[in-house]
Amino acid sequence: MPRTGRHLLPDGEVSSTDDSSGGGSRAVRARRIDICNGDADGLCAAIQWRFHTTPPAVLCTGLKREIELLGRIHASSGDEVCVFDLSMARNRAALDALLERGVRVRYFDHHAAGVLPSHPGLEAHIDGASDACTSLIVDDAIGGSFRAWALVGAYGDNLALVADRLADASGLGSDAKADLRRLGETINYNAYGQEERDVCIAPARLYAVMAGYRDPRSMIAAESIVAELVARRADDLARARAWPAWREAATARMFVLPDAAWSRRVVGTLANVLANEDRQRAQAVLAPRNGGGYVVSVRAPVAAPRGADAFCRGFGGEGRARAAGLDRLAEGDLDRFEGVFLALRWGEDSDRLNRPPF
Repeated sequence: MPRTGRHLLPDGEVSSTDDSSGGGSRAVRARRIDICNGDADGLCAAIQWRFHTTPPAVLCTGLKREIELLGRIHASSGDEVCVFDLSMARNRAALDALLERGVRVRYFDHHAAGVLPSHPGLEAHIDGASDACTSLIVDDAIGGSFRAWALVGAYGDNLALVADRLADASGLGSDAKADLRRLGETINYNAYGQEERDVCIAPARLYAVMAGYRDPRSMIAAESIVAELVARRADDLARARAWPAWREAATARMFVLPDAAWSRRVVGTLANVLANEDRQRAQAVLAPRNGGGYVVSVRAPVAAPRGADAFCRGFGGEGRARAAGLDRLAEGDLDRFEGVFLALRWGEDSDRLNRPPF
């Protein structure tokens, strides 16, 4: 009999096999591929859509900083690709190539996308507002069918006020909100690391656990990995909180952590915690990378959530108005980064943030 299959190659590329032979026509079932960021927003967006649409799909995901995932996809005419929480700008060339090959692409994201491709094979759901995240975009698209997972994604993306309002409107009490927030922040924490060995569990493996629960509260009650991740996050955060600010100014604070796996795991979590505690100032958290330089997480002031993306683009990074980062800041650029970051009038002069003096 003809045999078809789907699999993830060892390096993460998605491929398919078709061992049919002989003449005549044959039907080959179109493949479905889900591609998402490995943080809370990406995983929770993907899981909502997959629960909603039911047919199985191959998953391609990675760590927080692994953004250019579409280039790993081998897909052809008739295949369907769903993308969640990955910058379209960073993946534009690969997206254009997929569309040219006749692949149908459905794209959900909240990062700045630039000019969207005009192509009949693309269905784009893009919202770059500072109070948007991909999980909430999917939630809106499917009519709130899996609202609890959307809240986990929003809490994980540091949109606690937005998530609280939506949870209240959904009739959830304070205990439920606290549980969903803890899970979201923990899933998000788990995505940070330079290499997979830095994190507690690979995002793809964590997604497989999540996929067993249509309600995340059932996962919290049943899975020991949740408590393990919560404990590891608390320990890493306690270590990070012991480090004083590297530099401070009236509108910003900057922290440089030591070279360790725990510091790379906690860099995003610490940035969120600091931003929520000190809502009037921008925050930058840096951790040394293996091989030199720094990985950086930047948060605009919670009280005026804009400018983080514009600032980071000036150093080769990207992100959103309220939260952005750098995959690598060269050691030689540290002084310049510090000077610009501390001098900016965060929350006061958005025009200046959009035209930083680099």
